[in-house]
Amino acid sequence: MSKTIPIQPVSGKVVPRYAGPSTFARLPELRDVESCDLAILGIPFDSGTSYRPGARFGPGAIRQASRHLRTQYHPAYDTEPFTQIQVADAGDVPCNPYNIEEAVQTVHEYARDLLNEAGAIISLGGDHTIALPLLRAMNEKHGPVALVHFDAHLDTWDTYFGAPFTHGTPFRRAAEEGLFRDDASMHVGIRGPLYSRTDLIEDEEFGFKVVHCDEFQQHGIEHVIKRIRDRVGDHPLYLSIDIDVLDPAHAPGTGTPEIAGMTSREMVGVLRGLQGLNLISADVVEVAPAYDHAELTALAAATISYELINLYCCARKS
Repeated sequence: MSKTIPIQPVSGKVVPRYAGPSTFARLPELRDVESCDLAILGIPFDSGTSYRPGARFGPGAIRQASRHLRTQYHPAYDTEPFTQIQVADAGDVPCNPYNIEEAVQTVHEYARDLLNEAGAIISLGGDHTIALPLLRAMNEKHGPVALVHFDAHLDTWDTYFGAPFTHGTPFRRAAEEGLFRDDASMHVGIRGPLYSRTDLIEDEEFGFKVVHCDEFQQHGIEHVIKRIRDRVGDHPLYLSIDIDVLDPAHAPGTGTPEIAGMTSREMVGVLRGLQGLNLISADVVEVAPAYDHAELTALAAATISYELINLYCCARKS
């Protein structure tokens, strides 16, 4: 928790929410704060996509949509996050769009260095390739983490067209490097056809348990929350949220949409049910604004990011 009085976002009662700084939720920039508990980091990289490109523009779209948020008090958490912890926008990582391996290394180095300045990071993607270097940085600080991955897809495939670093492979690489706990990690929201009947078998070998999207319909949100909490326990928790975990009706602006997904209400409900877990950082990825309508996807991602800020605030209190 901050020992100094946090510098807060520009107030929507003083400057209209459509004006003012272009940072996330109009927060101060990292360079303008004395210390930082939680940093927002944009990672505009999408060279690992396999279908629709465009997630490189995700961080900017999420920041723009975040202007809409009222951030002073969150009744679901009973928090005033920006008065309780210092949150700042750390800008964007300058990723090489032509060299995936170099970009992965750059993200790793930026995240590692940022964790020396801030207690935690919420990263705005960008495609899901970025989860691998982020987990490398988390591992250096926290050791293997409990990884809860919200997504329509497993993202544990081996390669795409022989490429080992793509948005469909980060968690296989992470498993090979021992970056997450194989006894405390899971996927949530998985649905749709697969490349092979062996995909789920191989995924289980990496230690993941799976909450298929049908479980929301069959058993409800509380069942899913209990499964996650029982699995994670008190281990350091990293949340990786692909916006395509939401149904395209709620998040059309993404690279690989899958129908029959979670609703935005279910997503927010699950996150609020994780209060008290030891959240150490998170990412929100795969927002591709060129395919969005009326900022539906960007607003969903911005709101989810704000929910994560409040979850982190609760984790620091407990």
